[in-house]
Amino acid sequence: MSVRSRLLAACLPAVLAVTLAPAAHADAPYERVLNGTFDTTKAPWWSSGNTPSRIDAGRLCADVPAGTVNPWDSMLGENDIPLETGQPYTLRFTATATADVTIRAGLGLAVAPSTTMFSKTAAVTSTPKTFTFTGNSSLSTLRGQVNFQFGGAAKAYTFCVDDVSLTGGAIAPGGGKDYGSPVRVNQVGYATTGPKEASIVDASTKPVPWELRDSTGKVVKKGRTQVRGDDAASGDHVHIADFGDYRKEGTGYTLAVGPAVSEPFDIARNPYDGLRKDALEYFYLVRSGTPIDAAYVGDAYARPAGHLGVAPNKGDTSVPCLPGTCDYSLDVSGGWYDAGDQGKYVVNGALAAWQLMDSYERSLSTGDWASLKDGLLKVPEAGNRVPDVLDESRWEVEFLLKMQVPAGQPLAGMAHHKIHDLAWTALPTQPQADAQPRYLHPPSTAATLNLAAAAAQCARVWLPYDRAFAAKCLAAAKTAWQAALAHPAIYAPSDDSVGGGAYADTDVTDEFSWAATELYATTGDRTYLKSMTGRITADGFSWRDTGALTDLTIARLPWRFPLDRVLGARQRVLSVADQYVRNVNSQGYPNPFKAAAYPWGSSSSTTNNALVIATAYDLTHRPGYRDAVLESMDYLLGRNGLNQSFVTGYGERASINEHGRIWAHQLDPKLPPPPPGSLAGGPNSGLQDPVAQQNLPGCAPAKCYIDDIFSYSTNETAINWNSSLAWVAAFAAGK
Repeated sequence: MSVRSRLLAACLPAVLAVTLAPAAHADAPYERVLNGTFDTTKAPWWSSGNTPSRIDAGRLCADVPAGTVNPWDSMLGENDIPLETGQPYTLRFTATATADVTIRAGLGLAVAPSTTMFSKTAAVTSTPKTFTFTGNSSLSTLRGQVNFQFGGAAKAYTFCVDDVSLTGGAIAPGGGKDYGSPVRVNQVGYATTGPKEASIVDASTKPVPWELRDSTGKVVKKGRTQVRGDDAASGDHVHIADFGDYRKEGTGYTLAVGPAVSEPFDIARNPYDGLRKDALEYFYLVRSGTPIDAAYVGDAYARPAGHLGVAPNKGDTSVPCLPGTCDYSLDVSGGWYDAGDQGKYVVNGALAAWQLMDSYERSLSTGDWASLKDGLLKVPEAGNRVPDVLDESRWEVEFLLKMQVPAGQPLAGMAHHKIHDLAWTALPTQPQADAQPRYLHPPSTAATLNLAAAAAQCARVWLPYDRAFAAKCLAAAKTAWQAALAHPAIYAPSDDSVGGGAYADTDVTDEFSWAATELYATTGDRTYLKSMTGRITADGFSWRDTGALTDLTIARLPWRFPLDRVLGARQRVLSVADQYVRNVNSQGYPNPFKAAAYPWGSSSSTTNNALVIATAYDLTHRPGYRDAVLESMDYLLGRNGLNQSFVTGYGERASINEHGRIWAHQLDPKLPPPPPGSLAGGPNSGLQDPVAQQNLPGCAPAKCYIDDIFSYSTNETAINWNSSLAWVAAFAAGK
């Protein structure tokens, strides 16, 4: 059975199926509502489209319309309340209204079948009154809802509520987590000639015995652990079991420490060959403006083209600017949908395209011919005598070029920062069903320089395959560079985050450096050298911070740069890689990323740092670098504090409910889960979504993750995360 088939077969059809560890009933009442006092904001509370709401003097007030029929036709509520079967819950609130009215208040399920736990009437007047209602939950779910229902009003009025509280339950918010076995392994497998270690959560301060067992249960190797000690990021006390000298290929191995047994894993010559392909095929599945054909992805993942102007789409073939920002429209069809939404962003897209093209250049320089194969992927371009990784990057680059401001217009040559819906669409919303109007957002210097960098690289890599396209890319890159020089400080606003992410960046010195580096690498024009000021540091790189890409490009293509630049870049890459290797070796779990707090998309911090270590291996061929990259894959695939693989379809405890509008099986059983090879964002100690806030308070940084479709701050997918996974998977598969 294929990985994709196993995903579909394993997916539970219920959003109500929640694993809760047993717990004794607690004496203290556990608060379930977020922001019940409305001091500064109403989030995460919502109201019906016909019932506008606002904060007024520290209360949440809703303008209730007249003329509706059903109680639920006009509502105010909060979703994502965790509930437990059979437990009592008490709802308290203080309310007023501009008319004497009877409303309904209660507890229910926020998703189909919209089960009601309890619903009580409340007589509300202009005098503040506190109400208390109690009832039991009939379900265990993370999708509970506190709601106030106003439908059926004969006359319009204003309802205000304050001090909302829902208490009860046996499990405290943030508690009840079941991480499975304390023996944590790479749940996919280990390379026969690579490192093989497991991390074990064990309170002992002395080594403990372990056993490696084959699929029949036979003990094939024994040993004693090394005590690593307290791991700050996870809060675990960790031991390490090293079985690296065992090299017999096989499936179904387990590692046992006393009665605790790991998830099964393989030992194989190349455990990453499948992931190399799946991580890249992800990009075909997020293409915009083209049908996703069942011939390549199977019936479950096939869908019509999105955003081509076919009803109900407004389409991307003639997209206007936000009102008041320009008077033209552009055809910006194509490209990749960025993340859980269906926006398309130049800064993210350029980095993702760069990583795919850099993977091509790396494979070319190291002789990794398997990664350069035409026909490696199941995509329409297979068989065109061009490496599939380049074909996929071209789909995004062609979109990036369309985002340039046309000649003759103000800011000609600049790049529009992004294009997305006017407002957020619901989950799930398939691209072909998106009825929102879409707009171009104003140009930014960061987007313009990112376009220049990716287009310059495009000109270089496409020259042997399509000289006309290479020339088009180079012309666009040069035009963008000149436009950025003329407009060096146009920044995307940080508050432009309705319907799409802001992706704001007010320091573009690093983008100037990256663009100049790519232009120099392609043209040899020495005028770009003075702008190449970026340096790689242990802080790494991301869509916002691209200075490291200067050194990485120089290190990748040393023959194209002056010797002094090459020597400096090489030294810095090796120095940073050494720090990342120390991170792998010093933590309880082998993560090249190390920090007191885990950021949004921390999994991509792991893969980006692993990319730097892999580059150091290419420069030196020191086995320690190669081993550190493989151990970084161990972390992603289950050897972590959560005993969780962050890659869909890879591992017994793999992510399967990643946040997104296209693949939403958790909400709609007719839809598939995310495809195999998609990388979840991973632990994020910022907890920027209500599901994370409800279920992860007090989490250790490396454990601030929940595999839930509504936890966009911990469980989203994104093109620039998967591009780094694809890069590192290609490296690992070649080793």
